[in-house]
Amino acid sequence: MGQKQKQKQQPQQHRRIYVLQLRKADTIHCVKEPDHLMCYYDYAAGRSNRSKQHHHPLRRLFFLLSSLCFSLLFLSLLFYSLGTEQIRQVERNLQAVPKPPCSSMGNNSICCDRTSFRTDICFMRGDVRTNSPSSSILLASSPATPNITEEKIRPYTRKWETNVMSTIDELKLKQVTDSGSHKCDVTHDVPAIIFSTGGYTGNVYHEFNDGIIPLYITSQHFNRKVVFIILEYHSWWITKYGDVVSRLSKYKPIDFTNDKRTHCFKEVIVGLRIHDELNVDPKKMIRGKSIRDFRRMLDVAYRGRIDYIKRVDGRRSLVPLQSLPVSLNREVYRPKLVILSRSGVSRMIENEAELVLLAKKIGFEVQVLKPDRTTELCKIYRELNYSDAMIGVHGAAMTHFLFMRPGKVFMQIIPLGTDWAAKTYYGQPATKLGLLYMPYKILAKESSLYRQYPKGDPVLTDPESVGKRGWEVTKRVYLDRQNVRLDLGRFRKRLVKAHGYLVSKKKNQNVHSRN
Repeated sequence: MGQKQKQKQQPQQHRRIYVLQLRKADTIHCVKEPDHLMCYYDYAAGRSNRSKQHHHPLRRLFFLLSSLCFSLLFLSLLFYSLGTEQIRQVERNLQAVPKPPCSSMGNNSICCDRTSFRTDICFMRGDVRTNSPSSSILLASSPATPNITEEKIRPYTRKWETNVMSTIDELKLKQVTDSGSHKCDVTHDVPAIIFSTGGYTGNVYHEFNDGIIPLYITSQHFNRKVVFIILEYHSWWITKYGDVVSRLSKYKPIDFTNDKRTHCFKEVIVGLRIHDELNVDPKKMIRGKSIRDFRRMLDVAYRGRIDYIKRVDGRRSLVPLQSLPVSLNREVYRPKLVILSRSGVSRMIENEAELVLLAKKIGFEVQVLKPDRTTELCKIYRELNYSDAMIGVHGAAMTHFLFMRPGKVFMQIIPLGTDWAAKTYYGQPATKLGLLYMPYKILAKESSLYRQYPKGDPVLTDPESVGKRGWEVTKRVYLDRQNVRLDLGRFRKRLVKAHGYLVSKKKNQNVHSRN
């Protein structure tokens, strides 16, 4: 970032070359055509000459020239292939990522990209210094600098939401000609990225969508050689996401507000890039990374902690894990189904126990998972990473589909009035991750609102019109006061379909593994 854009190389023009493999004692003929050179061997002539012990001098000369011709052709073909591939690689690198604003900024400058609807992001290059007491990031410049620049930014990825953005600390990015009063206490030889963990942090959807995934998008190409500076620093956030943050930076994060030292960098990025809901767009990534690469990063981040938990759980068991009897039903594949259970007063599955029994009867191994704010994230990851299917009612907890492996099944129960949000925030992103997404839209009679409103009320018959009254109405009616009681006869069809898909896929994997 900040480097001058390379000029696109034009591929050289080459004649097509066709070469047939020579056999021993065969001769070669080359014919020049208007747009190519065709070379072929004369197998019959070669056979007729094999029995002769001596060759005419002109024939020897012809054979020598033929061999030389073939060698030149082979080398030309080799260089043509290598050269073409190199050119194509350059073209791919240049064309893969559209160059954003500020990509050609020079040294000793400040540049802000405010073109995105979702977020602003600014870049500073030169002698950059933090100044926490004044909520400023300073660019020390020479007195002869013609244009002194000052920018303001709130480094959070919900730019369009003025209410929440007003709660985010604002930073001033300033060029200063007198830097003597801001001498470096700590000098870093790697860049810095500054972002906020304020706003909606505390909700797992927003923690991933507005924070962790944008942080990955903005930082992954630095290969962990980058320092994170955090506004509105929360110790609990570091505890919760420390495993992930350590995979993106090998340095301890800096608490901007409470660390009064002057930290100096040669390059600073203020703000984070964001692509879409819970997604990484490979077309916008420097190295073509996708949401699957993000998920693989999570796998590496949690692996050590999960292995430790396994060892601790093994020691606590009354019977060592390795000596436990093998389940008698191992011969019959039973896909693991995780039901994400909600607690509280909204969007609970009222007949959850009956759902569990039905799923077991169909052939699933069922686990009910009830995560809360205190549940260690890697434990949720461990269960979903080894699951084959997940069921949950629309809500922030559906964000955990990111922990599932591509090819598995995600079943989202969609209460009344949540169709668009369920599809946009979780359904479409799950499909991009590679999951089989199976939405289940409830009928009015499956909603607890059916018992609260008259049968002809728009709340039941026309949720879309109710939603037009505003977000607060939607939240109050459909999110805060609605549970579901599944029609198990209807939902059974989804379970049977999911089970059949998983069993069929497992059989195919077993066939391929045997072959």
